[in-house]
Amino acid sequence: MSLFLREDFRRAWADPFAAVQQVSGEVFRDKEGRTTQRFIFEGKPYFLKLHRGVGWGEIIKNLFQLRLPVLGAENEWRAIGFLHQHGVDTMTCVAYGKRGLNPARQLSFLVTEELQRVVSLEDYCANWSMSRPGYREKRLLIESVARVAATMHGEGMNHRDFYLCHFLMPLSWDLASMPRLYLIDLHRAQIRDRLPRRWQVKDLGALYFSAVDIGLSYRDVLRFVRHYTRLPLRQALADQRLWSQVCARAGKLYRRDFGVDPKLPLS
Repeated sequence: MSLFLREDFRRAWADPFAAVQQVSGEVFRDKEGRTTQRFIFEGKPYFLKLHRGVGWGEIIKNLFQLRLPVLGAENEWRAIGFLHQHGVDTMTCVAYGKRGLNPARQLSFLVTEELQRVVSLEDYCANWSMSRPGYREKRLLIESVARVAATMHGEGMNHRDFYLCHFLMPLSWDLASMPRLYLIDLHRAQIRDRLPRRWQVKDLGALYFSAVDIGLSYRDVLRFVRHYTRLPLRQALADQRLWSQVCARAGKLYRRDFGVDPKLPLS
């Protein structure tokens, strides 16, 4: 068994595994053995992710598809700690627990503070193609996303759902400084000593796919490439195979969802 409780939750939850199953709040997801809900504790909002085990059928199906199944809350717990350790903003965990040896029936949970007064980058950038943002605003956001991606990948973590919708930023932002971006939805994240190329491509391809329709220019994409690689542009683009694979991945995702080829500034 693994257990972490912030002091206020430790005082209130004599049996945390029983307590999380009695939490009643606004349900956002309830399928495949995982429930996500928002609840209030001592006047403050939190999110609970409760995993009741996916069953052997789901585990075997994922393995046959050459995918690692998500068995519980441990992935997200580890990913949150990893990002904090490496200076990437994310959620704050206040409670975590895992009980049971059978991976198909393991009970686990994660409780995080709600990030308040934030907006996803997907929503924030949705109208950029029709209403162009200011030069500094766009530049700072591109550089900030690149910094998050570079830090995460450079330290050996891949997200597996690396889309603009999983970046949150404050509703109010002073353009005199870099925006604070919070990376969320980490339950599928993987951490290794060194990130394999194929997972780097999948993350970057997903990110590029999610940004295709917001009106980025060729120079915008080159700015991301330069800040992601932390190299002069000529050196950054020398790895042509990486960027062609990223573009191919973005195009594949776009055709899957929209049935047409995307207009990629960098392809």
